[in-house]
Amino acid sequence: MQPVQQSPDDYAYLASSEAIDHWQPQVLDTSETLWAASGDAYSYAERAFVFVRDTIPHSADSGDPRVSWRASEVLATRNGICHAKSHALVALLRAQGIPAGLCYQRLTDDDGSHPLVHGLVALRLPGADRWSRLDPRGNVGGIDARFSLDEERLAFPVRPELGEVDYPGVHAAPPPAVLDALRTSADRTELWRRLPASL
Repeated sequence: MQPVQQSPDDYAYLASSEAIDHWQPQVLDTSETLWAASGDAYSYAERAFVFVRDTIPHSADSGDPRVSWRASEVLATRNGICHAKSHALVALLRAQGIPAGLCYQRLTDDDGSHPLVHGLVALRLPGADRWSRLDPRGNVGGIDARFSLDEERLAFPVRPELGEVDYPGVHAAPPPAVLDALRTSADRTELWRRLPASL
């Protein structure tokens, strides 16, 4: 699927915000450490992806009930669901001047029940003419998401027969319904109930 940029303003995909707070020391320090070990945009982007995917457990896997959603908080607590981890990766990419945005899928259980919006990331490396989607959710239980700019290697290929959807939009900021659920949920159990079923 070809991701579609939602904002006509390219700068929006480098900007900081309440959720993608890449001006915070936690994000800047992590970014500088990862950049020092890479040295070019492609290597840095891959290293940042692997860092978020592998060193920040998805809270559903770890059992952590806390809800983190600001990128700096996700990096500090090493905790978050897919949306939070996506915010962290977007912040790390933007901190080094790599345009990045948020993408979404509508996923369900194996019987098509319990639809939920799942968060992903899209980036556009210098010189690239298109966006590439990545999924930093975390590889457990047979999931095999990888850093691949040519062929998508996401955690969850959608199953249209179950009503699942790949939304093509690349958003500069989280949609209000997603951000509201993250901001106002007391714990992960409440968050599952409050996340939107579709965009």
